[in-house]
Amino acid sequence: MKIRSFIGKAVLSLAITGGFSAVSLAEDPVFGIAIHGGAGTIKRSNLAPEKEAEIRAVLKQARDAGYQILETGGSGLEAVIAAVEILENSPHFNAGKGAVYTHDGEHELDASIMRGDTLQAGAVAGVKRVEHPITLARLVMERSRHVLLSGKGAERFAVKQGINLVNNAMFDTEFRYQQLMRSKQASLSVNNLPTEFKVGTVGAVALDKDGNLFAATSTGGMTNKQYGRIGDSPIIGAGTYANNDSCAVSATGHGEYFIRYQVAADICARVRYKGESARSAGEAVIHDVLLPAGGTGGVIIIDNKGNVSMPFNTAGMYRASRTSTGEDQVLIYKKR
Repeated sequence: MKIRSFIGKAVLSLAITGGFSAVSLAEDPVFGIAIHGGAGTIKRSNLAPEKEAEIRAVLKQARDAGYQILETGGSGLEAVIAAVEILENSPHFNAGKGAVYTHDGEHELDASIMRGDTLQAGAVAGVKRVEHPITLARLVMERSRHVLLSGKGAERFAVKQGINLVNNAMFDTEFRYQQLMRSKQASLSVNNLPTEFKVGTVGAVALDKDGNLFAATSTGGMTNKQYGRIGDSPIIGAGTYANNDSCAVSATGHGEYFIRYQVAADICARVRYKGESARSAGEAVIHDVLLPAGGTGGVIIIDNKGNVSMPFNTAGMYRASRTSTGEDQVLIYKKR
């Protein structure tokens, strides 16, 4: 009896002092991140081993930068920003320094970000002199009354927020310039444009330890685009969406279709209202809704339980994911 009494008092003492509580017995919170660097005609035969290795290295670097923030208890907002900024810095992807050219030989950049706890969102479109459009999208979300700013107005806002504007030529790459030349020489229209000219975006989605979801997307748009064309990447609900009640999505593909079919929001709605898994919702929208209509591309998804899905209907999609439950992958081609 004395032993039982002693144990009982010890347990009571631990409970009172905070050394023993329901919190300490609870499982560690699940968290994770997924990123993409665009979808398209990505085949082993078209990608030199050296270039493939470089791309995989950048994908891993971006993913791990975001994951480390999550692992140390940081916000998913910081995680997706960190990942996307690394991808914007890489000439291998159609965003930031690797952005495609417009018909006029310039670069017009779009980006958006959304948080799933408050449904706040920010986006920019058609900016030419902002090194990291995703960072400006965040400032629109946090420091303005608006969701989407475009062109020179967005750049004036950037200056007011202390962002130094850059020369548009800093986004130049020879590879993208040659793409523009091929597009012009072939007199390609949107209707007969090969997939490689229509798709290409970077993005990240994350679930942090607080249970909050975030999504971010950034792009250079479509090769040879004209008239200030804007695709799905800065459109909340089309290329980017996050809601703590369901999932977070970032898309890449032929933007006109992603806008028409509200791809990102549709996936989250299927999860929230129909009770579908993130995987089944993503597969249905990408393969059964988008593809029959003529839309090509893919998405990355993470739900509020940390499940990741990355469906696409093209030959390949640059993608990577890492979660606290053990998922750890960097992928380019379709799984066999």
